[in-house]
Amino acid sequence: MTDAVGAAVAEAHVREWAFVLAATARVAADLDLAEDCVQDAYAKALVHWRETGVPRRPGAWLTTVATRRALELHRRADVARRKLPLLIDRADGAVGGDALDGGVRGGGAPDHGARGGRALGGDAGGGDALGGYVWSGVDAYPDDRLRLVFTCCHPALAEEARVALTLRLVCGLTSAEIAKAFLVKEATMQARITRAKQKISRSGIPYRIPRVAELPERIGAVLDVVHLVYAAGHTAGDGDELTRPELADRGLDLARMMRMLLPEDAEVAGLLALLLLTEARQPARVDETGQLVLMENQNRALWDQQLIAEGLQLVPEALAGGAGGCGTVGGVTGGAAGGGVGGGGGVGVGRFGVMAAVAAVHGEAGRWEDTDWGEILGLYDVLFRRWPSPVVTLNRIVALSYVAGPAAALRELEELSNDPALATYPYLASTRAELLRRTGRSAEARAAYEEALAFTSNSVEADFLQRRITPDA
Repeated sequence: MTDAVGAAVAEAHVREWAFVLAATARVAADLDLAEDCVQDAYAKALVHWRETGVPRRPGAWLTTVATRRALELHRRADVARRKLPLLIDRADGAVGGDALDGGVRGGGAPDHGARGGRALGGDAGGGDALGGYVWSGVDAYPDDRLRLVFTCCHPALAEEARVALTLRLVCGLTSAEIAKAFLVKEATMQARITRAKQKISRSGIPYRIPRVAELPERIGAVLDVVHLVYAAGHTAGDGDELTRPELADRGLDLARMMRMLLPEDAEVAGLLALLLLTEARQPARVDETGQLVLMENQNRALWDQQLIAEGLQLVPEALAGGAGGCGTVGGVTGGAAGGGVGGGGGVGVGRFGVMAAVAAVHGEAGRWEDTDWGEILGLYDVLFRRWPSPVVTLNRIVALSYVAGPAAALRELEELSNDPALATYPYLASTRAELLRRTGRSAEARAAYEEALAFTSNSVEADFLQRRITPDA
């Protein structure tokens, strides 16, 4: 679609999809029905906007059309519910109550013209339930997109289901687009999304903002999904390209949306800062021939300074929860995170806030040689104390190698090498290879590069490792 109306509809799909779907879901009380109504609204926009012009508020127009369609289908269902007992009575003498297959039992509502077997009724929490969905009444947050995000990222769903459902319902990607991004068949992805919706229905997962006591954990689950979406785009697990920009862009969009919806949440600020500061380096990660460029060799003039400035501005807010600690560990250079992380382990500081502080140190270094590795090491110490994981330990060892030298880092790496969680993790072997190379142990480094290559599926990374193995080839 190259015409102005087509472009306006496409832009509205990117900018307004989540808002329109979330608002329609409240009225439809059914995720599948809401999707159908929203898709119908976008189709109508292509026709009506050519005749009447693009409305001043496209999202409001689309929401009105979609919700009216949902209400119309509900009214039809109500009429069918009232007439069905009479029709059955005339057909076989049955009176009220139980209906034939696909009908109603005990006065429930029949299908709303979209998916069979879902009944509308009350729930103990005071909301409405449809086929297991629990639709809340009033809660503290006026934007329906938060309800949609929390539903898609409910901890009852498997991680891969949360990611797929978020991309489908919140970002508006088609099943084909999501399948392509994750290199699976479209039918496989469609089945994954369908199973996730069914799990929501069967489990009675509520379409609401979690209660106050649940919020920290539930927000954390949402942010983990957003981070996973971005990470899958930042470095593709497979394929001929280093990145999948469509996923990285969606991850960044989701982080911005969460920031808008929860502007007072420090960890939301931390995640957005982390993604902005990471994305800023994207233009320098490959050279003009498409080959991988390590950070130490990147042309920092290519880094996006606007994204860096935006990210640095958020870091102090992300770290504000750590104020009051005795002393600081890693007060980011140049005052970008004044106050730093409390020396007692950063009490109140979130994981993404500390990770953003690490990215800020890199973002503020004009040259590789200017990087404050002591500060980065201190930040990884905080991460390790509060959120220990093999990957955090590996990153800490890299920082240690620039503080205490590669030999000291290799000694610590030996213990980590026995961790079964990293048995096939390519960055463990590639880190060992780099440390061995820096200590002059070329033959051992070559063997480690070969091990990393065996576990690497991304062609750009594989080419880099191959050049390390045979630099003169």
